[in-house]
Amino acid sequence: MPIAIVVHGGAGDIPTERKAAAHDGCQEAAWIGWRVLQHGGSALDAVEAAVRSLEDNPLFNAGTGACLNNDGSIELDAGIMEGHTLQVGAIAGIECIKNPITVARMVLESPHVLLISEGAQEFAQEQGISLCDPEELVTDYQYQQWQRLLAEQAAERQEPRYHRREFRSVARPKEQHGTVGAVALDDAGNLAAATSTGGIHNKYHGRVGDSPLVGCGFYADENAAISCTGYGEDFIRLLIAKRAADFVARGDTARTAAEAAIAVLGAKATGTGGLIVVDRHGNVGFAWNSQHMSYAYMVEGQAEPAGS
Repeated sequence: MPIAIVVHGGAGDIPTERKAAAHDGCQEAAWIGWRVLQHGGSALDAVEAAVRSLEDNPLFNAGTGACLNNDGSIELDAGIMEGHTLQVGAIAGIECIKNPITVARMVLESPHVLLISEGAQEFAQEQGISLCDPEELVTDYQYQQWQRLLAEQAAERQEPRYHRREFRSVARPKEQHGTVGAVALDDAGNLAAATSTGGIHNKYHGRVGDSPLVGCGFYADENAAISCTGYGEDFIRLLIAKRAADFVARGDTARTAAEAAIAVLGAKATGTGGLIVVDRHGNVGFAWNSQHMSYAYMVEGQAEPAGS
């Protein structure tokens, strides 16, 4: 059987000065997952390893480098799924954890599917994962972004009421979708998908997007594995990850399925984003309707990861 892996580092309006580093980070994560597959590791092992790499990279909005809530805290979401068993593990709103994808993997191996907040944190500690200082996850870049958004909100509150209403009806929030993810096919023909995120910038405390919700921000079955990034509320409403898997099941290639799922997003919602797909034949696909999406992939015959 062929092996394949695709990773993404998020979609949206990525600053020019950060694009090259995002590309390099995705390539490194793809290499890490690829080596797991080359040595006979499972697709589940590969996507966890690849996403851990992205969580450890302070450039990405997951783990270290995640964005801050409106109250200045960091809440993390992650999900992972094994296609041939349909086993799922996810956590939401967890704090003080450097690698939430590994906690999600532990949930997958437990009787549970989704754990949240303090319960997820207690579970992680029971499994031997140490909590980190919240400050360890905060980068200067994300702290400055948080301060800038707070200042903008304070200025907006000082605007005359009629002017503020007009501003909200016209202005569109800057695209900053930071979910990271990976999908893989191993030499046994098994598929797996994983996602991890800090959510959206300055989000409401307790907000959960699509990333830890099966069928919305990630999905894997016997036909395909999918990981999404974008405006989570719309990905939830439209079950984008499951739609992409269903498109593969009806006979679409991975690339065609990715494009079709994003077409649904564009037709039925105003939110933007992207997704990556690998199918049971080792074909890879990716599509987005945001300004950019960082990704990298490795398939049989490649000497090094390709992507953008």
